[in-house]
Amino acid sequence: MESFERARLGAYFTKITTQFLPEERAAAFLITHLLPERPGFVRAVAALSDLRAVLPKPKSINVSARREVERFVTVDTLSRDLFADPDTALDYVESRAGGERIVLLDVGGYFAPVLADLHDRFSGQITGVIEDTENGHRRYATLDKLPCPVVSVARSPLKDPEDYLVGQSVVFSTEAVMRGRGDILHGRPALVIGFGKLGSSIARLLHAKGVQVTVFDIDPVRRTQALSQGFTVARDRESALTGAGLVLCATGSVSLRGEDFGHLHNGAYVATVTSSEDELELDALPDVYTRTAVGDHLTRYRTTGHYFYLANGGNAVNFLHGASVGPFIFLVQAEILAAIRLLSLSDLTPGLHEVTAPDRAVIAAIWLSYFNR
Repeated sequence: MESFERARLGAYFTKITTQFLPEERAAAFLITHLLPERPGFVRAVAALSDLRAVLPKPKSINVSARREVERFVTVDTLSRDLFADPDTALDYVESRAGGERIVLLDVGGYFAPVLADLHDRFSGQITGVIEDTENGHRRYATLDKLPCPVVSVARSPLKDPEDYLVGQSVVFSTEAVMRGRGDILHGRPALVIGFGKLGSSIARLLHAKGVQVTVFDIDPVRRTQALSQGFTVARDRESALTGAGLVLCATGSVSLRGEDFGHLHNGAYVATVTSSEDELELDALPDVYTRTAVGDHLTRYRTTGHYFYLANGGNAVNFLHGASVGPFIFLVQAEILAAIRLLSLSDLTPGLHEVTAPDRAVIAAIWLSYFNR
């Protein structure tokens, strides 16, 4: 970022943090994509909480951003294993904030598997969780009983611009990878698996580029939505894969299992919008497939009579080019900051919650005053 852009972003977050000062500061743990613009947001979180650790998602770490953040806060290593075992998770949280009130800021439901156990056993108090993504929202929603408030911004109208622009960045990065070996989008029928916010955005953008798009989703409601918008809707995954030259996985859960890869059309490209551990069951792929790097961020999987290409090792393809959505990401980040204050009010019951509509309106007005120029 240029110096004047940094100054404007700093002024914006100062205005937001002044607007949403919590009644009582809590300690915080922040999971985030540590992208180039992210230090400003991290500073804002630290202004509203006693930020004990930043845990960057491992496949989206900008080296310069990490160095900048390390100057003012501890940066720890994040893995699913850290929050898969209750004892491991408890030891970690106790080591950083034992006996204190804490807020957990999440991206993708990392804390969900151990939340109930942490809530019961932690020597302090878990004030609540703030979740940023649809995938994480669903992970918390499917828990039998939430032990504390979870404020989700995943379905906020302020996130709609980000979702649309993430779809654009996915299509851009996918085409860039394909062009790296002389291929283009056109002439390759595309299959979009998952017709949620991101999947529908990707499908529309591909269609606008003149690409033939088929949609597959296990949810019959979403299938009817796709059909009403003019897309071909596959009846089953197997037949859809057989005819697709490009497969984009946008479910946030497993899109392709081990047995599905054998149905891919020869030479098909596969790309995802989340991590490989969420979208692809690569470990179940038969050992007969050999893996060969055939270009920047592109791997060919090949066995006798069959081959396909996987972009970015199965991880989110848009992160190859920074996953930038411009200043619209600052709307979502501001809502996360507002959620910190909401949790500090201490009157939320256990369960899923959202930031209020008036607070969203305040955020949008502040954002427009800084970025609608």
